[in-house]
Amino acid sequence: MTEKTKTLRSDPILSRRSFDETESRIAFASHPVHAMMVAFPISAAFGTFGADLLYWATGDVFWARAALWAIGSGFIFGVLAGMVGTVELVAVPGIRVRAASWTHFILAMTLLSVLGGNWGLRLGDPVGAILPYGVMLSALCVLMTGLTGWHGGKLVFDYQIGTQRGSDQD
Repeated sequence: MTEKTKTLRSDPILSRRSFDETESRIAFASHPVHAMMVAFPISAAFGTFGADLLYWATGDVFWARAALWAIGSGFIFGVLAGMVGTVELVAVPGIRVRAASWTHFILAMTLLSVLGGNWGLRLGDPVGAILPYGVMLSALCVLMTGLTGWHGGKLVFDYQIGTQRGSDQD
């Protein structure tokens, strides 16, 4: 008996037949929709932080309005990407069986909460909300975006989650 066979028999997760079922269920021309959608909230989170810093440096109200629009669009697109990602998590057995998938999910939902809170803080007074709490929340959003993205990248690059398997792979 090989070492790999022993590992498969002793690990209840690895021994599941569904462990290797990791192809995306929601895809457009074989490209996972979730992976395409997350670019928008990621760029909006970084854009909000940049606009906050530019407002802080210049005092130009334009940057406060830009940050409001960026954080709002980041939250809305994040919710849409999160809905697609949640369907993938629930629908694909090889995704939901991995602990890393759940870590990514929890981080992403926490990030959405911070994005929503940051947007809600700014709705009443976009200029007054930036200093000090808006810029701190934006920095937290950037940090959380990095952590969430790192775990999402780990799923794709280490486990080939959401990718199509070729016929020559086992």
